Amino acid sequence: MGEREFGGQRKESRVTVNREFRSVDQFIVEYVQNISLSGAFIKSADPLPVGTLVNLRFTVIMDELETIEGEGKVVRVVEPGGEATPGMGVVFTRLTHYSEKLLASLLERRE
Repeated sequence: MGEREFGGQRKESRVTVNREFRSVDQFIVEYVQNISLSGAFIKSADPLPVGTLVNLRFTVIMDELETIEGEGKVVRVVEPGGEATPGMGVVFTRLTHYSEKLLASLLERRE
């Protein structure tokens, strides 16, 4: 309980994405672009292939040290070398309930 799951996921190996950020601004500027409640575009010079399952853990200093954690799946890749920022679009397949609230709060701060 306390976690939301999107669709039936088989138990497959996952790649862990675990990053820490000094502030919400650093999180947005350095790593994540176009974040929403359903997913994010994660900047990366070496994006993972479409279909890769990932464990997500982003630690951000807001008023206190906070962690967004859950699982996701890579659904889009932008390879390095083009004009667009390289990285991967990740859909959140499961976030802890606390992470959902935290993400909503982070998004409110950006507005």
